[in-house]
Amino acid sequence: MEKSQKGSKKAKFLSVFETFGRSFLLPVSVLPAAGILKGIGSAFTNENTVEMYSWMQNEALQFAMGFLEMLGNVAFDNLPIVFAVGVAVGLAKQEKGSAAVSGLLGFLVLHSTLNFLLDATGRLVDAGAENADELMAQAMQTEVLGIQTMDLNVFGGIITGVIVYFVHKKAIRIQVPQVFGFFSGPRLVPILTIPAMALVAILFFFIWPFIQQGINILSLGVLRSGYAGTFAYGLSERLLLPFGLHHGINWPIRTTPLGGVFTIGGQEYAGTINAYMAALSDNGAIDSMITRFSAGKFVFNMFGLPGAALAMYKTSRPENRKTVGSLLLAAALTSFVTGITEPLEFTFLFVAPALYGIHAVLAGLTMLVTNIVGAAFLTPTGHGLINFLIYGVLQGMRTQWYLLPLLGVGCFIIYYFVFKFAIERFDFKTPGREADPATITLHGKDETREKMGVKTQKDKEKENENGLALHDQALQLIDAHGGADNITVVDACITRLRINVKDDAVVDSDRIKNKLEAMGFATSGMQMQSIYGGKANPIKVEIQDILGLAE
Repeated sequence: MEKSQKGSKKAKFLSVFETFGRSFLLPVSVLPAAGILKGIGSAFTNENTVEMYSWMQNEALQFAMGFLEMLGNVAFDNLPIVFAVGVAVGLAKQEKGSAAVSGLLGFLVLHSTLNFLLDATGRLVDAGAENADELMAQAMQTEVLGIQTMDLNVFGGIITGVIVYFVHKKAIRIQVPQVFGFFSGPRLVPILTIPAMALVAILFFFIWPFIQQGINILSLGVLRSGYAGTFAYGLSERLLLPFGLHHGINWPIRTTPLGGVFTIGGQEYAGTINAYMAALSDNGAIDSMITRFSAGKFVFNMFGLPGAALAMYKTSRPENRKTVGSLLLAAALTSFVTGITEPLEFTFLFVAPALYGIHAVLAGLTMLVTNIVGAAFLTPTGHGLINFLIYGVLQGMRTQWYLLPLLGVGCFIIYYFVFKFAIERFDFKTPGREADPATITLHGKDETREKMGVKTQKDKEKENENGLALHDQALQLIDAHGGADNITVVDACITRLRINVKDDAVVDSDRIKNKLEAMGFATSGMQMQSIYGGKANPIKVEIQDILGLAE
């Protein structure tokens, strides 16, 4: 029993960790595009580069490149609010529009309340003072969307998104009295978000200075972990990837002080992405400690994994090499050019988890060596040739981009011989080693996880979390409307459940009114309208969950 409880708690923790990590995907999805704009713009406007190449001094070119850099800065300068909205939307399973509005509103309430409290207690730094920037930094204050507030950095956005998610999760299912029906469901979420975020702001007004001190200690620990920390990150990040848990360590490192706080041009920047983007706009050298959790990925994505692919090709049966060669070449090129590694990595995992373990160790060692030699190139995401050219080569010699091909050749050779030895020594059945040519294929993450018996949070999203009464009522309503195959659209207004059907002849309106608690029933063409008052939206959400029609 005790082991069962421990296992249940562990599974729950992993589920929460994965959900939290995946919620970062929406807000950070904008960073690659924004990073490309900033990377190109900064490459052609850097003072040292412009002085070196006279053709870059053209006014029209400088205007255009400055414009691109400005567009890129929009995302990076407003990461907290992007995360506030993005995390709320990423966590919400229904009514994502309501979550987005509430995320924005909650963020404004958080910082407006903090501004009010700082002002009321006389702790608000005079923004008009001659050394205002220095005074604000010492007081851990900053300006967000024109509001002078406590410097919560990206954590402020993440906290807002998480709080809004919990409010949203409960509020959209609350059944309000009929007289207040207009304010039910998604309209109730932003209303409840205001007092919720005000209370959070009051709490953080008192505890954030202590939290910030803890974060600073952790940040210092990450920086002082040195080369050992680089290897540990590379190893653990690869090992967590098959379970979908890698985002939980990736994005805190890239966007928060946990990745380090770096001083560039007299200003402090938290997180490796923010620091690197600031360094691109600066004329000084780039600190390789900023890029240590990224640079090595270019090396093993562009060279190491293709080396492993060649090893699988060489160890395949001669009669199968033509078929397996085309598959592996496509996967290796994908890894080299775009940094998308799933076809190769999940094939290792599918045919022999030990191969994936070898890859994880080699990946950690590659990141360690890349850090030791001082490589200084980084990308928000996508460690392949395209981003290497933009963030490495185009930024000039200060990124030491020339180290990549030098390290890459060695990485290719090591991966090739290590994989070739392991495959032959332990007779791993990599593609092309089976007698039946029909078995030659690469394996994706879904089938690999299914084989391993691994369920990610995404696989569980459709599991029911609601009360039995509401669930049973939704099931019976589906049946009363002719079954799932007869339903095309499920929606609701303030008081009415609206279900569009293919055949209205099979809809049992008497059952809906007499046995399923509807206060009235009407039709509009092929749309069936059941009056449920404030309960209409919770029923709609439940039916959408069951039918897989969630917004």
